Amino acid sequence: MYKKIVNQISGLFLPIINVLTAASIIKSILILAVSAGVLSPESGVYMIFYAACDGFFYFLPFFLAFTASKQWKTDTFITLLIPVAMLYPDITAILENNMTLPFGPLTIPSSIYHSSIIPVLLAIGLLKLVEKPCDKFIPEAVRGFLKPIVCILIVLPITFLFFGRIGTFIGDFLTKIFYTVYDFNPVLAGGFMGFIIQPMVVVGAQWSIVPVSINSIATTGIDTILPLLAGAVYGQAGAALAVAIISRKNINQRRLSLQAALSASLGVTEPALFTVSTKSPRIMLSACIAGGVGGAMTGYAGTQCSSFAFPSIVTSVAYIGPGFSMFLLSMPVALIIGFTLTMLQTKQIARSIN
Repeated sequence: MYKKIVNQISGLFLPIINVLTAASIIKSILILAVSAGVLSPESGVYMIFYAACDGFFYFLPFFLAFTASKQWKTDTFITLLIPVAMLYPDITAILENNMTLPFGPLTIPSSIYHSSIIPVLLAIGLLKLVEKPCDKFIPEAVRGFLKPIVCILIVLPITFLFFGRIGTFIGDFLTKIFYTVYDFNPVLAGGFMGFIIQPMVVVGAQWSIVPVSINSIATTGIDTILPLLAGAVYGQAGAALAVAIISRKNINQRRLSLQAALSASLGVTEPALFTVSTKSPRIMLSACIAGGVGGAMTGYAGTQCSSFAFPSIVTSVAYIGPGFSMFLLSMPVALIIGFTLTMLQTKQIARSIN
């Protein structure tokens, strides 16, 4: 079962992994250039390239819809209508701002759809189920226009009423646990968040912490959640680097692992997650343990950030203040732990990836 799930995930992300990696690297370089004063965020050079790179992650549901339609053999154009509706500006302006939308006697709950993974994939899975009876029972003479109508009338309401909330629900639940633990013990909270954040990314639930962090910075001037995630980023980098060594006989996996390690070292872990860590639960666990240690370190130090920026060495300027030294130290420590724990399981992991 696990291998089937891994194959499905790989099939969805492998076609776009090179573009994903390129976008993440260029985005990190742009952030670094702004931090160094080489570029201004208002300059055309920055805005155009940042739009392309950040836009890739924002519109990730479109890319996943396309690859899923190929892998699951759904109608590509009907499939693409799903993220079109999910990311339509009037819809996101309502549902991504903690507002609801009336739908007849029902109410569509607020949800985050940009960069999401679970809602669009669940919707396409449902689409595949709906397409089968359409192809079987709708006469061929009218199937061309009637099939899209039937599919959209069934799939979109279910997607907005139910699927959209799943990822947000997971993230909200974990965030509430985090604050409960943080009030009790910041070290435990750091370990918890550092350990769990990468599995949250896999299901797209990490975006639920974004409004929490932004609101904290807006109201108090600081945030304590984001610093706890630095170890998780570099734990993934260390695990990916180890897999690159372990998979030396598998040239394609080695190339993907090296790309993923580089991307993670610049602060973007999706390539590492979807081409490396999901290959084996041992790899994911190693990276998560490393993230937990790194998170516990920054929790102990009380590290804060003064502006919203996902943690990496590139964006570290946002974390200057109390606990900054420990924040920087958590990165190489997590990288070494992720690398070491993965290498200690070389034989078992080699069987999973080769």
